[in-house]
Amino acid sequence: MSRKISTPSGGDTPLPAQKPRVAWYADDFTGAAATMEVLNFAGIKTVLFLDVPTPDQLDQFPGIEGFGVASTARAQTPDWMDQNLPTAFDRIKAFEPEIFHYKICSTLDSAPHIGSIGKAIEIGADCFDSQSIPVLVAAPKMLRYQCFGQLFAGMGDRIFRLDQHPVMARHPVTPMQEPDVAAHILKQSGRLDATLIPLNEMGASFSYTPQADARPDGLSLVSIDSVNDDTDAIAGRILWENRRQMPFVVGSQGIEYALVEHWQRTGIIAQTAPPTSIGRASAMMCVSGSVSPTTASQIEWSRQNGFECIAFDATQLCRDPEAVNREAARVIAASKEALSKGHDPLVYSAAGPDDPMVAQLIEAVAKSSHSMAEINRKIGETLGLILKQILTDCGVRRAVVSGGDTSGSVTQQLEIFALTALAPTIAGASICRVHASNGFDGLELALKGGQMGSQDYFGWVRDGGGPRQ
Repeated sequence: MSRKISTPSGGDTPLPAQKPRVAWYADDFTGAAATMEVLNFAGIKTVLFLDVPTPDQLDQFPGIEGFGVASTARAQTPDWMDQNLPTAFDRIKAFEPEIFHYKICSTLDSAPHIGSIGKAIEIGADCFDSQSIPVLVAAPKMLRYQCFGQLFAGMGDRIFRLDQHPVMARHPVTPMQEPDVAAHILKQSGRLDATLIPLNEMGASFSYTPQADARPDGLSLVSIDSVNDDTDAIAGRILWENRRQMPFVVGSQGIEYALVEHWQRTGIIAQTAPPTSIGRASAMMCVSGSVSPTTASQIEWSRQNGFECIAFDATQLCRDPEAVNREAARVIAASKEALSKGHDPLVYSAAGPDDPMVAQLIEAVAKSSHSMAEINRKIGETLGLILKQILTDCGVRRAVVSGGDTSGSVTQQLEIFALTALAPTIAGASICRVHASNGFDGLELALKGGQMGSQDYFGWVRDGGGPRQ
């Protein structure tokens, strides 16, 4: 028998008889999907929604043990968060999850003025009446490591401290100059103090008791180190055993990796066999709004391996709507021609930070009445419309979107309401099944953060994903 909650619209949302193990609200779309895949591939039935689910949507997934909600909070201001997060958090809280996770990027993308993790912590702590908030950004399985408070991230065969990372140190919106996780977040809130659970204390017998901040409205941020499966298991135990006192947690999908590691080692859940490939696509469409050098390398690999790489001139977005429509029509025509010749189109707004198009766009924005934030949003929206047109006209049933903010815009254009994981690729960018009330239901879709993925990522998705030998 299911329980029910009342929704703001006055309807009743049925709940699983068992409380969800974990629910999460993600500050971007690719990270939201990555979190879902960690749980699904561990055998925990999980669904990612693009908004807090309606009763009819939830009914389509009986017996779910976890669910998430994707958002664009990472690209929003603190004022936006004040207006939107309390309602979203309250609606998810009503499902009574054992743990509620505010999911952030594994490379800490945020600043006081945009995507503020500090502001989100304040709102979440107030909603869940928590004074002690654990923060786990490390995800060793994704080459994200925290050592004595400092965050490190892999790229290729090297590991970089965050402020020296070739991508994140040059991020166009939130360049990372502070590698200390707590110090970075403390700059975004006047209510936070921080403590650290360091590696040298994380032995098998380690236990943790939450401590409230001494100030009346103060909040205690608890930064947790992790560098391997063993420290992940300890971190997961800290989170799970203290979930009554610390129901609101913050971090990357490292939260779910740590919980799964703890659950598996203690027999709460069983080990599961990895999922396999879903097979090569007869045709695939890709769009990219990322300026990451990682994506640039992937575009170049694709150019040499059967993809038709088509540049989208984003400077046209600074002009009138007719100019935008002409550019979109040109790209759509080029994509259709590529498909007719047996090639998979890959439409991109820039081939990395050194692409001349980046400088041209910056110059065009400076001469226009638009802000860069507005143009970035329009890039995602237009790429979404291009993808939607190709999928509709050509019957393509597999697609890839590169770029976290771009993924948010594209999924909105396709009117997707949920995703479930189908096949793994690199950690955090699996192939998913689309759930929609339109013709895109059943579409196979991969969402990839700009800095993520192997050089042959687009080819790997085209081949159907699955574990590498």
